[in-house]
Amino acid sequence: MSLTSSGNAAGNRYRWRDKADGAGEASATPRRAGYASWKTAMDLAVASLLVVPAGAVIALLVLLVRATSKGPGIYRQLRVGQDGRQFTIYKIRTMRVDAEAASGPVWTQPRDPRVILLGRILRKMHLDELPQIFNVLRGEMSFVGPRPERPEFVRVLSEAVPDYRERIAVRPGITGLAQINLPPDTDLRSVRRKLALDMHYIQHGDLWLDVRLLLCTALRVFKVHEGFLTCVFGLRRPELLAAVDASAGCCPWPQETTPETLLRQVVQA
Repeated sequence: MSLTSSGNAAGNRYRWRDKADGAGEASATPRRAGYASWKTAMDLAVASLLVVPAGAVIALLVLLVRATSKGPGIYRQLRVGQDGRQFTIYKIRTMRVDAEAASGPVWTQPRDPRVILLGRILRKMHLDELPQIFNVLRGEMSFVGPRPERPEFVRVLSEAVPDYRERIAVRPGITGLAQINLPPDTDLRSVRRKLALDMHYIQHGDLWLDVRLLLCTALRVFKVHEGFLTCVFGLRRPELLAAVDASAGCCPWPQETTPETLLRQVVQA
């Protein structure tokens, strides 16, 4: 299985090419079509109500970032959305402007030296995600869904992790079941664990689950312990994670492999 990119009137998107079956779009994962159809309208309605108060907070944060470090207050980055469409995601900048000048595309690591002082605070409170409300208004994201990944990593992870492409069957989200339960990805094992939770949401997501995920996300801003929140709201899925860990042998790469390593191998090939 390999991944190529192409451009069209709808914008850039990834097309999946199966060596055995020929060309085709990413397969649609079964999901509750009825709920998905009016979830978009609900996202737009809520985002429209929040855009004014959120905009005021965003403006203040942009001024603080620009006053404490060189560079713009808003950070833009290309991500892969529903059905492989690429879009520009918006965040409050939390890193140095030249964060990837020497390394190229890399994931954030614990205690990442590239993160500015104010950025550490914003990340802990998840306030750097606020500008993504504009991505929701543009129809590129939902409030709840799988985390949108960068095109470079989608390309290599789709080769290394079975069924990784299925997570782009829905619009990506600001928060989600995987984001609530697990820390940021660091290697293929963490990717596979998050994928299991993303697929569970895609197949079983409904209004009640979305409400619980949004409440949990909101309370995280006030530093309520995440383990306590996931337990109270019934958001834990330990059986799924245990199944992923038990099936580690199905992955063609060592579980400790990082996507940066895979990306370097692709570039060198």
